[in-house]
Amino acid sequence: MSAKAMETATLGGGCFWCLEATFELLQGVEKVVNGYAGGSVANPSYEAVCSGRTGHAEVVQVTFDPAVLPFSALLDVFFTIHDPTTPNRQGNDVGTQYRSIVLYATPEQKAATESAVRDLDSKHVYGRPIVTQVEPLRAFFAAEDYHQGYYRRNPRQGYCQAIISPKVSKLRKQWAQRLKVAA
Repeated sequence: MSAKAMETATLGGGCFWCLEATFELLQGVEKVVNGYAGGSVANPSYEAVCSGRTGHAEVVQVTFDPAVLPFSALLDVFFTIHDPTTPNRQGNDVGTQYRSIVLYATPEQKAATESAVRDLDSKHVYGRPIVTQVEPLRAFFAAEDYHQGYYRRNPRQGYCQAIISPKVSKLRKQWAQRLKVAA
């Protein structure tokens, strides 16, 4: 994978630990960074984002090789590992920081995301309309170091077992053909 061919996608679908744990298992993904985007404050802290007053969502920034993992396939995974029909919540995680959001970096990412949403809605995949926000990426702020690689470092922690492990299992079952060999 050459650095020249890499793209970056910024996605939010609830707790960033869940998204990181799943996306980093995919072929073509070079790196996943947990962070904050979509808000109005520069360099927000986790506590400030959790307050709901900064407007940021918990997101992951995924660096990937589109020759191995096209953006459309990344979106397919994204829409299956969270519920894109619940505004400002994922399960018991409630607040604007947990909203479903795609922060596009290019017009092509915007068009692909809007197309994916239309397609899923027209097929009534979820039985309710998708509420995923589609916005341009203005700024991304990496989360604090203790948030990076959280699931890998804490697989036996209660939240990881109850919330993240089932998503990882679903990914392994539904997207086995897209997993890294060592995954």
